[in-house]
Amino acid sequence: MTKPLAEHLGEPEIVGEALRQEGKRMTPQRALLLQIIAEAEEHLDAEEIHRRARAQGARLSLSTVYRTLSVLSEMNLLRELHLGEEHHHYERTTDDHYHLYCLECGEIREYWPPDGGKHLRQIAQECGFELVSARVEMRGFCEQCQAKLQRESGQQQE
Repeated sequence: MTKPLAEHLGEPEIVGEALRQEGKRMTPQRALLLQIIAEAEEHLDAEEIHRRARAQGARLSLSTVYRTLSVLSEMNLLRELHLGEEHHHYERTTDDHYHLYCLECGEIREYWPPDGGKHLRQIAQECGFELVSARVEMRGFCEQCQAKLQRESGQQQE
């Protein structure tokens, strides 16, 4: 079984071929942006991708970053995340997983369910629904922010 195209983001020749099939070109700027996204361990927004590209000496505009992200999202190579902020984050399209979003500090954690999302497919099947994809987002407070909020709450009561 071959890997999904999204797992080849760091391989410009493979993604370049996919772009050509869509009538688009692999430019040096797109190759650099793909490399930045592939190497990132966290969810990046367009501004951070742009900042990292500029730090590597690239001369490109923020609008070029947005256009590239749009193309990659349309090709299902990236998933755009809307996690309660004005700007969006991007991640490679991979197996279904959940996002835990801290309402205080904005941290995003990923969680892969041990059952691989079987329960979501089972729910869809029970409802007579053909599941194509699922996105679960949990909002709350990370451990550090919980502790901080408890400290602040304790200080206010005194």
